[in-house]
Amino acid sequence: QPQLVESGGGSVQPGESLRLSCVFSGFTGNNVAIGWFRQAPGKEREGVSCIDSTGHSTRYSNSVKGRFTISRDSARSTVYLQMNSLKPEDTATYYCAAAYVKGLLGVDEAHLYDYWGQGTQVTVSS
Repeated sequence: QPQLVESGGGSVQPGESLRLSCVFSGFTGNNVAIGWFRQAPGKEREGVSCIDSTGHSTRYSNSVKGRFTISRDSARSTVYLQMNSLKPEDTATYYCAAAYVKGLLGVDEAHLYDYWGQGTQVTVSS
């Protein structure tokens, strides 16, 4: 059974950094695209970043472009989200999701992801 487990969330001050990890397991084959999404209380879920199965192609939402970096370590079945220059508006529960797709999905295509983790909380506050 496919599974995704996020970790690395926490409470930081504005301008600081965090690195989220998403360990995925139970998938068949290598064509698994991964996306990061977030949801703040009272707000709709928002796509943050996504990476294709090779790790060579990535996408970012405009709100995080230039501050966040997604990467993939296939040997460890782990996708990372390095978050720098964090802002209070980045506060949310962050989820990783997976889809059996060879190519790159869009950050606005959450409906195409079939498997989701439980989320990890990120709080940015002074």
